[in-house]
Amino acid sequence: MHPPKFHMLPRPRRPAPWLAAGLALALVWALGATYLIVFHDDVLAGFVARQAALRDAYEARIGELQDRLDRDRRDRVGSEAGLAERVAAALERQAELERRTAALGDLERQALSEPSTTGALPDRSDGPRSGGYDGLLLRPTEGAAPARSAIEPLPRRSAREAETGLIRLEARLDGLQAAQGERLARLAARAGDAVRGLRGLIGRTGLDPDRFDAAVPAAGLGGPLVPLNGRALDGSGFAEGLALARRTLDDGERLRRVAATLPLARPIRGASIVSSPFGTRLDPFTRGLALHTGLDLKAEYGEPARATAPGRVVTAEAAGGYGNMVEIDHGHGLTTRFGHLARIGVRPGQRVAAGDVIGSVGSTGRSTGAHLHYETRIDGAPVDPQRFLDAGATVATARLGAD
Repeated sequence: MHPPKFHMLPRPRRPAPWLAAGLALALVWALGATYLIVFHDDVLAGFVARQAALRDAYEARIGELQDRLDRDRRDRVGSEAGLAERVAAALERQAELERRTAALGDLERQALSEPSTTGALPDRSDGPRSGGYDGLLLRPTEGAAPARSAIEPLPRRSAREAETGLIRLEARLDGLQAAQGERLARLAARAGDAVRGLRGLIGRTGLDPDRFDAAVPAAGLGGPLVPLNGRALDGSGFAEGLALARRTLDDGERLRRVAATLPLARPIRGASIVSSPFGTRLDPFTRGLALHTGLDLKAEYGEPARATAPGRVVTAEAAGGYGNMVEIDHGHGLTTRFGHLARIGVRPGQRVAAGDVIGSVGSTGRSTGAHLHYETRIDGAPVDPQRFLDAGATVATARLGAD
């Protein structure tokens, strides 16, 4: 018996993969086309809106960058303009400080000039410093290294470098200005001390210093006017201080000239003993009280008698109890008399200087022996000559101390 035969049925064919992909693509295209057809306007509006937004953002960014560039340009221009203004102000300030330095130098030379007067006090002011700067920003004193230009041309330097250099320059100008103020203060203080010393010197003689205020003409002065803008720089009143210092120095110079006319020198060289002082005494002839109008100074017969200050001889002759007498007019109402001279060495009208020999010591007139009768008179009235001699000794001691 034969087994039953099975007949194989053919398998169904699967669609090809490319066919499925094509069908899917067709479906998507159909759906997209349907969407575009249905929502065409909405899609186009969205696309246009997005493009407009991108354009607006781009234009806003461009505008922002342009604004920034404009601001930077304005800031740079403003910074350069401000820097240029500061540079101009610094240069003007430097020129003003240089004028101040020149004025201070003139005053210091006046203060340091060696006076050739009998009554002048020694000057203990500090001399100019060697090395460093003499007050001018760009002009060093002897021994100092040469200075570079304070301000270099701005186009060759960056803005930061120019700003840094300007700050340094302004700091140097500040330091110079402060130093000038201190320099002026020291100068004014020294001038004030000299004036007080000279007034004290004159006062010790018994004279009122104010009586000479208009007696001695000031030295000749002149030159172009170059004003100093003291308040224009810092409000410190530098110009006023400078004027005050100049007036004080002028007062000192005037008082020195006054002191030069005072009889402060000794009428006899070397140490001389006072045998009879000024004032009330027992008269050597009458033995009664009498006023002695001068000093009697012991001296050898024939020893030179010398003028104690510059002046003009008004009397040179025998004069009663004075014997041979010389009288010298020193101006300002001051006169000196030399009595009992053995010999007269001058004539009336003759000009003499301090220290000139006007005669020789003797014992003529009302005298008990060789000596010099020496008087000082103010407006014709006798005053104690010892005051003048003591003041002159103070000056001599001060000079020796200074040397």
